[in-house]
Amino acid sequence: MVKSMMGGNSLVYPILGFASCIVFLYLSFGDFLSVNYKINPKLSFVERNGSNFIVDGKLFYINGWNSYWFMDHAVHDYSRPRIKEMLQAAAKMGLTVCRTWAFNDGDYNALQIAPGQFDERVFKALDYVIAEARQVGIRLLFSLVNNLQAYGGKTQYVKWAWDEGVGLSASNDSFFFDPSIRLYFKNYVKTILMRKNTITGVVYRDDPTIFGWELINEPRCITDASGDTLQDWIEEMSSFIKSIDKKHMLTIGLEGFYGPKSPKKTTINPEFWAADLGADFIRNSAPSTVDFASVHIYPDHWFKKKSLEGKLKFVAKWMRSHIEDGEQVLKKPVMFTEFGLSDQNKGFDPAQRDQFYKTVFDVIYESAKKKGAGGGSFAWQFFVEGMEDYNDDFGIVPWKRASTYQIIIEHSCRLAKAHGTIASQKENLKQICR
Repeated sequence: MVKSMMGGNSLVYPILGFASCIVFLYLSFGDFLSVNYKINPKLSFVERNGSNFIVDGKLFYINGWNSYWFMDHAVHDYSRPRIKEMLQAAAKMGLTVCRTWAFNDGDYNALQIAPGQFDERVFKALDYVIAEARQVGIRLLFSLVNNLQAYGGKTQYVKWAWDEGVGLSASNDSFFFDPSIRLYFKNYVKTILMRKNTITGVVYRDDPTIFGWELINEPRCITDASGDTLQDWIEEMSSFIKSIDKKHMLTIGLEGFYGPKSPKKTTINPEFWAADLGADFIRNSAPSTVDFASVHIYPDHWFKKKSLEGKLKFVAKWMRSHIEDGEQVLKKPVMFTEFGLSDQNKGFDPAQRDQFYKTVFDVIYESAKKKGAGGGSFAWQFFVEGMEDYNDDFGIVPWKRASTYQIIIEHSCRLAKAHGTIASQKENLKQICR
């Protein structure tokens, strides 16, 4: 009997010691352990019904924003809290979807270091972004590559192919037609879609926190103004994504310009050059594998001599034209996934930006009231304090200017009033829309 007790204690003490270590680790580092994340609140996938978005059978109109920097800032301990701060602030404004980058190719903090080679540290940062968004009931629209050079973009893919001796051309437009580069991109996309989140345990393609996928930010293929090259790429890549992920919606990432064969090229496009960029809003958005259309709004970039009043008139006309296309031609929702007004304009006053935001929001609300195809808008871009180095001439900290903050909140509330609130919004909107 005494011998058996001695044997029992020899096991008990190490077990108690090990358990104490586990408790200490949990209490010390609980914020970074996956067990600390609850899959809460419950989210359903956003779906499409004709030219409308729906969630749990309810119409869903989006007041969204861009914070492209989420993944990059989630890599480091010192900058990671900015993601939570931005998401929590957005939830308090009634915002529901954030558009952000799910790519960084061969650059600082690169997710994809080389074709098919990924930095797990950066992938875990993207896992963190998704987990934090889920906690506050905000969904994410993930863009998969950049047409521009920032964060690598299609230029980096072309460089990789050139360096490996398989590239067909040094032109960055070869991203769209080079078979080797198409394979690089498909491998990248498949890795993203099949990624299992190390925090939540949910595979990306099965996660309703992800609103949808955007093929490429602002695609242009100026070496083929006919648009055939870009169209072929869109059809191939959208079909490839849908073969892996049938749960999420897909868009392209277009700026919204009408192509050379469109009757709207002279009546709606900002200027003549817009029809010669190798893209066409209607044709590119038409494939059945594309769930909703995307449009950008940058009157400062597109017009140098128009007055603010002239720019705002153009913005309303531009938006209504594309919403009309969504309803009558495409039979799909249309999202204005970037809109911004530069603070570098001569005589700029923040009140001008308020007018611009209100113009965009009014057109979206006009669409929402009649259950139209104008599915939502995304301001470019929102930051938190201390990020001035990452700003451009369009970014704002929305709560620093009371009038801007109020305009954003009022838009969230009137969209909710038009069609009710989805489950993940209810508590936030109860408080802000009293």
